[in-house]
Amino acid sequence: MQTLPADSIWFTAPRTVTVRRETAPPPAAGEVRVAAIASLISHGTERLVYRGEVDPALPLDLPTLSGSFAFPIKYGYAIAGRVIDIGPGVDGLAIGDAVAALHPHQSVFTVPAHLVKRLPDNLNPALGGFYANVETALTICHDAAPRLGETVAVLGQGVVGLLVTQLLLRVGARVIAIDPDPYRRALAGHFGAITLAHADPAAIAELTGGRGVDIAIEVSGAPAALQPAIEMVAVEGLVVVASWYGQKPVTLTLGGHFHRGRVTVRSSQVGRLAPETLPRWDYARRTATVLELLPQLRLAELVSHRFPFAQAATAYALLDQAPSGMVQMMVEYGKR
Repeated sequence: MQTLPADSIWFTAPRTVTVRRETAPPPAAGEVRVAAIASLISHGTERLVYRGEVDPALPLDLPTLSGSFAFPIKYGYAIAGRVIDIGPGVDGLAIGDAVAALHPHQSVFTVPAHLVKRLPDNLNPALGGFYANVETALTICHDAAPRLGETVAVLGQGVVGLLVTQLLLRVGARVIAIDPDPYRRALAGHFGAITLAHADPAAIAELTGGRGVDIAIEVSGAPAALQPAIEMVAVEGLVVVASWYGQKPVTLTLGGHFHRGRVTVRSSQVGRLAPETLPRWDYARRTATVLELLPQLRLAELVSHRFPFAQAATAYALLDQAPSGMVQMMVEYGKR
């Protein structure tokens, strides 16, 4: 096997995208080589990285990332492709298998086989990049753990928010989806949620008989959304903070309802499992559950923008503007 050329996306400075020519070596023992089909651009974490709004000293948290948050950096974690070469000692994968990987945007890449997930045969492989977001959404739902019939407000109906909304509805929660964007609200309503443009206290009170919501999930990425999330939950309510704010400051007033209402604020991060689910759940079970869910969820409806790889800089510039109607941006390989 020969080394293959590969093109990758790098951020070389804040809001600066460069396509670099790299190589993808033949797979060694325990590795596979993958040709990308499509990758997804994260509207939360990745946009913070693109803008330079991450602590430059923060360590990288995936072995496939390169560079540093001080720039340049090769970033991304939602890519799907097909296996084109297999190294010795790899079981459970075959050439031609569609896989998802936590890997930056790159046309061909070589990775340890344990870092890719074989996608279900009944899933459009271009949608395999949703693996990472569904994994995040499932973890958020486990951290929230609503009881049947409880009301959950989901602040932010971006990709992760819409996936959380879908999953919560599947387990019998009553979901109030909050987002100022009418297109996103329409999607959430189409999935079965009650929708609000803003965290209106009067509307929340009317929808909950004056109690407040049982759980509020903050997944908008906006620090200003955390205070309304705290104020809208019932006494002994739970606020799950799924957003990563990067270096954005968060100002809270905690002397009122938060204190007297004994409100719990909890962080949710996909790198850890909800402790109360242990030892029944481990990472292998979560992976299997995500792969089972992928063909069942309405993923294609979340893709609002598609760009060929060569237009990556245009895609990120649009992402930075956050226009109305934007949900998920997809980068497609092999298209012009």
